[in-house]
Amino acid sequence: MIDFFGAGFDVAERMGLLPTIESKGYRVQEVRVVDGEGRRVAGFAADTFFRVARGRYTSLPRGELAASIFGAIAGRVEIIFGDSVARIEQSRRCVHVGFEHGPDRDFELVVGADGLHSNVRMLVHGAESRFERYLGYRVAAFEATGYRPRDELAYVMYTQVGQQVSRFTMRDDRTMFLFIFRDESPDRADHGVPAQKARLRTRFARGGWECAQILDALDASPDLYFDRVSQIRMDPAQGLWTRGRITLVGDAACCVSLLAGQGSALAMVAAYILAGELHRARGDYARAYERYQELLGPFVAGKQQAARRFAGYFAPRSKLSLFLRNQVMNLMTIPWIADRVVVRDMVDQIELPRY
Repeated sequence: MIDFFGAGFDVAERMGLLPTIESKGYRVQEVRVVDGEGRRVAGFAADTFFRVARGRYTSLPRGELAASIFGAIAGRVEIIFGDSVARIEQSRRCVHVGFEHGPDRDFELVVGADGLHSNVRMLVHGAESRFERYLGYRVAAFEATGYRPRDELAYVMYTQVGQQVSRFTMRDDRTMFLFIFRDESPDRADHGVPAQKARLRTRFARGGWECAQILDALDASPDLYFDRVSQIRMDPAQGLWTRGRITLVGDAACCVSLLAGQGSALAMVAAYILAGELHRARGDYARAYERYQELLGPFVAGKQQAARRFAGYFAPRSKLSLFLRNQVMNLMTIPWIADRVVVRDMVDQIELPRY
């Protein structure tokens, strides 16, 4: 599930995607924190988000957003599935791209939009470790069908020191689950779904609330998202998003981290500005890339700073931090306090050009 608002919402509107996105989204009514017995200990009504965003806010599965974008371009552009970029070489005239399965091809420009673990970034700029800044957390997510209980339109979370598990009900009798836990060892790898499930069971087996039941649902699920929580920091002031005819957008260039909840929207903003500047430059791609970085760089830097500040909210380091977080959440029931807390991170300080 992602939160979709701000400048990304504006881009979706200009693309004509809002009716589809809003029909697939959810209007969350409540954020609720429970204790080990399932009793409510903190929380607030989520109408604050809609009030601050003036109604331009929805929550939806990232796959539904991707499907909406795909539906808008299917049949209009060439799309290749089941392949990956293996080699990239560029000259003054073009970029020569080698694929794992298909034949080599030449392109005028290459835009890497392939996420936190970008293969294009690695081939062009070097090892991921040069740019990844691990934030000290692991995250996992999965869906289950037929899970009970269901709390419609409520985001329910159970937080212990250093970890949290949450659930949210979706249509078609589905429930989404999210695990977050602290891990100070960025190099530890859990390869394969069985090992990742075992890691989660070890970590959350002693938790209260519905942890045992959720772990049983995890065992029955064929799919699992499991990853580090990291940022990608490439200084746009030094032109690091681009090299020659190749540039990066979204998480490949400047991942703010999954905990920020806005990565997909920011990627759409980046793509919009890049496309607009390429159009304005009339073939001068170097100038377009430069303007793209100038317009987006400071905005993204602010988003990354906010995400680092917000990370401890999910898995507090101590009982005191957990207590204080819950008190802040309870104060969010007071409208003027909620507005002050939410506005800081929800109002995007960027003016989208009209191209």
